[in-house]
Amino acid sequence: MPAPRRTPARPTRAAELDASVVRAWATAAEEGLAAHRDEIDDLNVYPVPDGDTGTNLHLTVESAGRTLADVPADGDRGAVLSALAQGALLGARGNSGIILSQMLRGLADGLDGRPGDPTSVAGALGDAADAAYAAVAEPVEGTMLSVLRAAAEAVAPASAEPADLAGVVTTAAAAAREALDRTPEQLDVLRQAGVVDAGGYGVCVVLDALVAAVTGEPVPGWSRPRSTASSARSEAADGASTPGSGPAYEVMYLLDAPADTVARLRDELAPLGGSLVVVGSEPTWNVHVHVDDVGAAVEAGIRAGRPHRIRVTSLLGAGPARPDLPPEGRAVVSVVAGDGLAGLFAAAGATVVAGGPGRRASTAELLEGVRRAGARDVVVLPNDADSLAVAEAAAAQARDEGLRVGVIPTRASVQALAALAVHDPTRRFEDDIVAMTAAAGHCRHGGVTVASKEAVTMAGVCRQGDVLGILDGDFALIGADVAAVACEVVDRMLSAGGELVTLVTGADAEQGLAETVTAHLRRARPEVETVVYAGGQPRYPLLVGVE
Repeated sequence: MPAPRRTPARPTRAAELDASVVRAWATAAEEGLAAHRDEIDDLNVYPVPDGDTGTNLHLTVESAGRTLADVPADGDRGAVLSALAQGALLGARGNSGIILSQMLRGLADGLDGRPGDPTSVAGALGDAADAAYAAVAEPVEGTMLSVLRAAAEAVAPASAEPADLAGVVTTAAAAAREALDRTPEQLDVLRQAGVVDAGGYGVCVVLDALVAAVTGEPVPGWSRPRSTASSARSEAADGASTPGSGPAYEVMYLLDAPADTVARLRDELAPLGGSLVVVGSEPTWNVHVHVDDVGAAVEAGIRAGRPHRIRVTSLLGAGPARPDLPPEGRAVVSVVAGDGLAGLFAAAGATVVAGGPGRRASTAELLEGVRRAGARDVVVLPNDADSLAVAEAAAAQARDEGLRVGVIPTRASVQALAALAVHDPTRRFEDDIVAMTAAAGHCRHGGVTVASKEAVTMAGVCRQGDVLGILDGDFALIGADVAAVACEVVDRMLSAGGELVTLVTGADAEQGLAETVTAHLRRARPEVETVVYAGGQPRYPLLVGVE
């Protein structure tokens, strides 16, 4: 077990913010948040009363502090601040942790190439507030953002009297505490619960730690009034987070992705829920969002890059006992097209709902399938893009009935097969959703069909009777021979790599189609494993999956 870190020895009163002051600040902030952790947790009623803001802030700062061990003892202030900000980003927990990490990043960027004198530090606090606001898709006043902004404005170089560094940080900390007292006036849920904002309280603790690091004095042991804090979460839950009134899950992950994909990721995540924060810089980003559809949130990350350290937390709690609900257990409901696929999914333990081209499953049919599954927790596999919204509507209705339902945004049956292959009912429900979504998202899908009429496709104009090759939902090939187009489809799908090819033959597949494609793969890609299923689906002689 590592020895506890100690605040580095340094002069009693610092004239500038140097590396030793930053290290002392990191240690004091961690100690301060550890001391106030439970108190902050008790105040936590916004955005959801999950009682973990203090825990999240403490763990975020703890992660940030650990990174300083990798910075040489003679490292300059820029290296120490950058390591602190990066460590906070990688270890950020919850919305509050991400905002705090961006505060540190803004401070580091604001002081980059500038001296650590009082004027520069005051200006950098403004940069920290700007970065924190920029991290949140829809900033809300009466939160830690307001507290941080008030601290920055109190010491803004344009309005503040010249002061020493201790005067700057002491003024900022005092303004933060005053702003914290105003948060119930700005946010009604705080006023109703009789508490100040939990995240804002955490900001005050962090700024008090900065005062201690600069002045060499102990962190003040102040505390907010909390006469009603013990009942805050239950009161807020009555009006702010009852089942069905807000997103069911908090989803967080680190994302390795190029910067040009992040704007699109935000656009995809924004309609899914709330409390959206995507922060960081290329190549690593931290993603946080509250959603009902865990699968869609994770799949959006897969499209943008490589999500990892995925964490999913229920925001609704267990709730009261419901004797009318099915017994504890987990089931999978899958939309299928074709008797062969129906038998395949049923054999894997899924409850099947008939669907597919020309016979899409309705919301009522999917809801009936969820009920028929007879389990408290249900995973839904829609298996085509047109049925995804229907599946979400059915899941929302089932949640209103007290069931816990997750929708994996599968757009093809081969993706559903990949998801089922990793389904594990002994895992936590949230972890199972993440694993199944990742498996489905990493399965590229394609197929072959025959044009029923003339149309314009991304491959050009097709005419009735032409053979169309499909790659990830787009018509990418036009040909005259089904087998030849099928071989070209698998070649293109494997151009990006792959170890397993799944072939699902349809009701109209010509004799020997799967054998022809399999033989082609043996010649061209002997290292690839091939699996063939008789799906019996209409309109698509062959479906292809590559994992």
